[in-house]
Amino acid sequence: MSTTITIRLEEDMKDRLDRLAGSTHRSKSFLAAEAIREFVENNEWQIAEIHSALKEANAGDFATEQDVDALAKKWKLNAR
Repeated sequence: MSTTITIRLEEDMKDRLDRLAGSTHRSKSFLAAEAIREFVENNEWQIAEIHSALKEANAGDFATEQDVDALAKKWKLNAR
């Protein structure tokens, strides 16, 4: 099931969306819905990861200095 919303776009963005819709043979509505879906999924993921990291940090779950040094050494060796 879908619903309808109205958005305001700058004229230039609307023109670009029109051209993209024509080039891809997709509707402007389809392209806008896909863009919003990707934006929401990405932001939901980022927020979930931030919450998870804060939970770990609040529990004192940090990498040791030795862990960080080992990782730095690994990357230095692989960067050559």
